[in-house]
Amino acid sequence: MNGPRKLFVLDATVLTHDPAALYRFEEHDVYVPIAVLEDLDAHKEGSSETARNARQASRFLDDTLSTAADLANGAPLPHVDGAAAGHLFIPLGGPRSALPAALPTHSIGNQLLSITRDLADEHRGREAILVTKDINLRIKARALGLKAEDYTSERVLDDADLLYRGIGELRLTPSDTVEALPTTTPARAAFEVRGAATAAWHVGEFLLGDEASLPDTIVREVGPGRARLEAVLDYTEDERPVWGVRARNREQNFALNLLMDPDIDFVTLLGQAGTGKTLLTLAAGLHQTIEHQRYAEIIMTRVTIPVGEDIGFLPGTEEEKMSPWMGALEDNLDILNQGESQGRGHSQWVRAAASDLMRARIRVKSLNFMRGRTFLRKFIIIDEAQNLSAHQMKTLITRAGPGSKVVCLGNIAQIDSPYLTETTSGLTYVVDRFKGWAHGGHVTLARGERSRLADYATAAL
Repeated sequence: MNGPRKLFVLDATVLTHDPAALYRFEEHDVYVPIAVLEDLDAHKEGSSETARNARQASRFLDDTLSTAADLANGAPLPHVDGAAAGHLFIPLGGPRSALPAALPTHSIGNQLLSITRDLADEHRGREAILVTKDINLRIKARALGLKAEDYTSERVLDDADLLYRGIGELRLTPSDTVEALPTTTPARAAFEVRGAATAAWHVGEFLLGDEASLPDTIVREVGPGRARLEAVLDYTEDERPVWGVRARNREQNFALNLLMDPDIDFVTLLGQAGTGKTLLTLAAGLHQTIEHQRYAEIIMTRVTIPVGEDIGFLPGTEEEKMSPWMGALEDNLDILNQGESQGRGHSQWVRAAASDLMRARIRVKSLNFMRGRTFLRKFIIIDEAQNLSAHQMKTLITRAGPGSKVVCLGNIAQIDSPYLTETTSGLTYVVDRFKGWAHGGHVTLARGERSRLADYATAAL
């Protein structure tokens, strides 16, 4: 332990974001004021993720406090690694420190500011820190000279620019050796590379080739001083369309290699608007569901966070309620239907029948009803995944049963959730955690292919 133990005052936004936050502060003491319990009580009703987390946080608090012999001395907090842990305190008295007149005392956030100041005054040799996901509350705390922090337990990177891209460069030194390996598929030539260059590679990473030495490849195995590479399939060719779609650049070609590979169970695609994430994923899903019969159907879902004003409750079934959020699905299905049927010279009647067939194999589901389900032989698409927390992402990915594939799409530069950032988004979390898994893959799409207007707007606005 370095220095005196700290005192952390938790806001309800922390516990509704991560119910297990109580156990993330190592040897330091945790304070959950009565006002926070009231806030949790106000959020516990319903079937939303926030309500479930509020109920789970209350259960964790109850379990921890039930073991305390004397609440005045705090309830000991368990630590997952067996190291020294702090204590949980529930301050029963109200705030005593006076705040500026502009801060009303009936506000729960302002009460936490006062309690944090009280603790700082009582424990002069220890730091009292307010932990909250509320940005404005942190600003007010710092304006009052108090220490405040965001809850960053799920942060995997200090800077989003350091996030794994899934694409590296093939930089061989003169001492590295390359040997062609026997393969049964001429289009998937295999190579073994030995040397120091292999130390920087990850399984599932794409390497940009230079036709003088090696083509574009994907890393299949990495061992001490060696790696096995496999040439990627070329989905830019007219002879290898995916539901009428062809890759327009290298990144899209890499994405289709992951989406069409039956040995890859989990795919993450990042990229700005217009890079083709949804179009490529739907094309691959339809091709493998209808043409190859590899999956029974496509499941598509996304978090429902409005960009503008909320339009209120929506009538109808689950799919009808989700339809306003699935405009991107309809737009891309129209493109795929035109490309597939017109490319084969089909009539308008045939195109209409193909459209009905495509929509019949796609199910739109709400995130609110995913818990407890198991999907067998499903092609699962999680759109706008940057707005999911790490906990929500885990809940969704673990729904996949045998024969299913999960594809997460998103742009971490467009996060609509008020409590997530580029470094704490669940999408960032899974990209980092699945890096190097043999049955997973990731590609960051950098080049827009929607239109020259969209590309210019993305760069200039």
